[in-house]
Amino acid sequence: MVAGPNNPGMELDLAWIQAVKVNLPAVKRRAETLGTRRTVKQQWQAAWLLRAVTCIDLTTLSGDDTPSNTSRLALKAARPIRNDIIEAMDVEGLKITCGAVCVYPSRVKETVEFLAKYGASQIPVAAVATGFPSGQYSLDTRLQVIFLSGEYSLDTRLQVLFPSGQYSLDTRLQEIRMAVEAGAREIDIVINRTLALQHNWEELYKEVVAMKEACGDAHMKAILAIGELGTMENVYKASLVCMMAGSDFIKTSTGKEGVNAILPVGLVMCRAIRDYYERTGFVVGFKPAGGIRTAKDCLVWLILIKEELGDAWLNNHLFRIGASGLLTDIERQLFHWVTGRYAAAHELAMS
Repeated sequence: MVAGPNNPGMELDLAWIQAVKVNLPAVKRRAETLGTRRTVKQQWQAAWLLRAVTCIDLTTLSGDDTPSNTSRLALKAARPIRNDIIEAMDVEGLKITCGAVCVYPSRVKETVEFLAKYGASQIPVAAVATGFPSGQYSLDTRLQVIFLSGEYSLDTRLQVLFPSGQYSLDTRLQEIRMAVEAGAREIDIVINRTLALQHNWEELYKEVVAMKEACGDAHMKAILAIGELGTMENVYKASLVCMMAGSDFIKTSTGKEGVNAILPVGLVMCRAIRDYYERTGFVVGFKPAGGIRTAKDCLVWLILIKEELGDAWLNNHLFRIGASGLLTDIERQLFHWVTGRYAAAHELAMS
């Protein structure tokens, strides 16, 4: 039985990477059938939706995030479904919560405190790091990187002050360490897409290895930003490189690209995970993120995981969904299952 991510990584195997070939028409055909060949209805659908709730990384990554945002999100993660719905479904004993709360590094400490306040300290806080698109560095990171260290060039300091999305490795590692110090138990790093597009796998491998080391005991999810990788072969190869470097999860997107979590890409990444597991015995999780907004969408992703990776991956130790609005639609569907009608917006708490 596969319990959770267990990936110490391995030496970079360029021969394996160079041998990768992706049959794009076959990938598209397979992806198109996932939502049509299998269906989940009635009480089984309700059960699958509850499972989906436990796999959600409830996320807020806005430039205008405030403590009130993170407080609301932490409370929703701790109590994602209305109590009367849980009671009507007779699942109080399951103690349903979300899989994690995902925030910027500057919001980690307060989110940890809010989860403790709401009696949900077991829910991990995940922090995006390594120059995530908005450039929302915490004040402490800026102070330490810019003012307390004399080893950074003017160019690096300007990059931190005026984000371009391409930060020095030292700056990105510092952000990881500070997020972990603040209480993050999971770190969602962003890979350098330039290195992947240039097929500079050696340098990408070295960067991800350094990031994994900076994470310490925290689990690391490697965001591929698939919408900017160009080809499915690049997606597969980048997945392998990140897993060889020790990533505990591979994740589709930041949610900020033009193309985010789509089924063909999910299929390719799951095949890479399966290939890696079969060759090494090391277990890696999968996280689609960006664009998954409806209960129907998430059911298809669960089907993908079941059929491509197996039941052992159908839990929040190995499968997460990065989303903000998805939980509201799932709760709406469960409300309908219990009452026979759809809830109005004001009847459900915001996520």
